Amino acid sequence: MHIMLIPAVVLCLIYAYGPMFGIIMAFQDFQPYLGFLKSPWIGWENFEYIFHLPDFGQIFYNTLLIAISKVILGLLVPLILALLLNEVRKVLFSRIIQTSVFLPYFLSWAVLGGVIFEIFSLNGPVNALLEFFHLEPIMFMGSNGWFRSIIIGSDVWKGMGYNMIIFLAAIVGINPSLYEAAQVDGATRWKQMWHITLPGILPIVILLATLSIGNILNAGFDQILILYNPTVYEGADVIDTFVYRLGLFDQQYAPAAAVGLFKSVISLGLVGLSYYLAYRYTDYRIF
Repeated sequence: MHIMLIPAVVLCLIYAYGPMFGIIMAFQDFQPYLGFLKSPWIGWENFEYIFHLPDFGQIFYNTLLIAISKVILGLLVPLILALLLNEVRKVLFSRIIQTSVFLPYFLSWAVLGGVIFEIFSLNGPVNALLEFFHLEPIMFMGSNGWFRSIIIGSDVWKGMGYNMIIFLAAIVGINPSLYEAAQVDGATRWKQMWHITLPGILPIVILLATLSIGNILNAGFDQILILYNPTVYEGADVIDTFVYRLGLFDQQYAPAAAVGLFKSVISLGLVGLSYYLAYRYTDYRIF
């Protein structure tokens, strides 16, 4: 079985750990024609440069706000859906809802991005509904106020089916005799949900919440890159998209590497914290 792991380990070393040699760019005045080994060493100057950029504070704030909102709503919405579906007695109806909610999870943002553009465009159904009620149309995809909400809401919509299935599986694992005893004692469906179902799946909720801590700085690069535009940079630009524009468009490779390393170090600490909390409170461990 260990021999079967060799191809995966080799691929991981090549594509995950091999490129980490490029981290030295963050401490160099990197020049492509000189390469990694001959570019002049400048120490922490790239980090001083990025921390003094006027937009960096706003970008860091956007990253935290979008990512934390996605984590909280990405757990709360599926939890509510799972609790509601658990109360449905029509099996066919329940399965149809599960399938329809789970379907967006399998679609890429390249596909869903086009759908979202059409829905919130000036001639889309949302603005058509506003015009029906004699309201002015809104440029949703060009408004900093609305765009961030669309980013968060669409991400929750795409991923809520996955966590909902996890919560439903946890609910199925609750001992049915607890519900029977509650019915004998005269507990209503609401009290059964509050005193049996929720405490029964609480360890899973805590586990998913703690594991999500490691993704606090991952606000969704592919989603935002596909959907955003220069008019909403102020409210939607996050660390990953900033690195993408700084490195590939502005060709400031060393500062972009410094931003990426800054994010990676914080993410590493958050991942370690999340796994410690998962082990401490839910006895979850990898090894």
